[in-house]
Amino acid sequence: MSSSTWPVSCCWTASSRRCTSGRCSGCGPWGRWSWASSTSGPARRATAVTEPAGPRDALRPTVVVDSVSVNYVVRSESGHRRRRLFAGSGSTEVIHALQKVSLVVNAGEVVGIVGQNGSGKSTLLRIIAGLETPASGQVYAVGSPILLGVNAALIPELSGRDNVTLGLLAMGMSRAEIAEATPDVLSLAGIGRAINRPMKTYSSGMGARLRFAIAAAAHPEILLIDEALGTGDAASKGRSAERIEQLREHAGTVFLVSHAAQTIEESCSRAVWLHDGAIIDDGPAPDVARTYRWWAWCVAKGEHARAEQVLADRRAAWVPVQVVSRPERRDRSAAIVRRERS
Repeated sequence: MSSSTWPVSCCWTASSRRCTSGRCSGCGPWGRWSWASSTSGPARRATAVTEPAGPRDALRPTVVVDSVSVNYVVRSESGHRRRRLFAGSGSTEVIHALQKVSLVVNAGEVVGIVGQNGSGKSTLLRIIAGLETPASGQVYAVGSPILLGVNAALIPELSGRDNVTLGLLAMGMSRAEIAEATPDVLSLAGIGRAINRPMKTYSSGMGARLRFAIAAAAHPEILLIDEALGTGDAASKGRSAERIEQLREHAGTVFLVSHAAQTIEESCSRAVWLHDGAIIDDGPAPDVARTYRWWAWCVAKGEHARAEQVLADRRAAWVPVQVVSRPERRDRSAAIVRRERS
């Protein structure tokens, strides 16, 4: 597992906002310290550490991505065909999916992740969820991140209604909790009578909305959504946005990957732009979304010089997060985070 619950003695929950373990002093630095800013830019070069008036007023980090790199080894198509036939599998190539990515996300933030295909967006979510192991670096999470959806538990041959039950069971809910949550799941999914049809008959959008509704029903402290809200009509998008806002208000942390900059701008409070496996921008969602949309327009129109200039400007302005103090043991002192020019 690449995602570690840290400190393990801490019992922060979205409902109580306080530690109930009795084994930590103010939840350690997770509870005592807050980061004055977790966005990027030259104006935010240093990140102050403050003593909050109380846990409810603190910027409480829920996810810390500490210099994570992910590499994939794939078979290369280059080389002479005869040489590949005699050599067996042929030459290989290393793909750097993520390159020293560092990120601090606080409770109550809805973070959009934008970037072109192959930029590492989905890989980052899988790393945070603990589904992949990074080549280097570490992810610390308070709680257990839930990656939308629960595909391993869903069975295409069964109806959507039966899959709601399976999905909620897979997330640890009791039968009584499932009975209480099911009406809200069906309302949020908004697929009408199709809920009684086999899931294999659903469109990709219908399936995505149902998976989102199932995952959101568990009231997760950390919810990871990969391309689920850009489908459906205005009503279904509105219901999804409203549910995300409810999660945020209860101090949940939401990550949303989308190719649609407008979705990020409307649904998120903060956005991160990944390009070639590295973060090049991190800030208020409207600002990052507009810059990304302008870059994508330049690429689509063949304005490559302008597109490259946008990337160059973002890289020059980007000030990465650095974890300068790491715990010797995962249940002890938390990381102190600052920003400085590399």
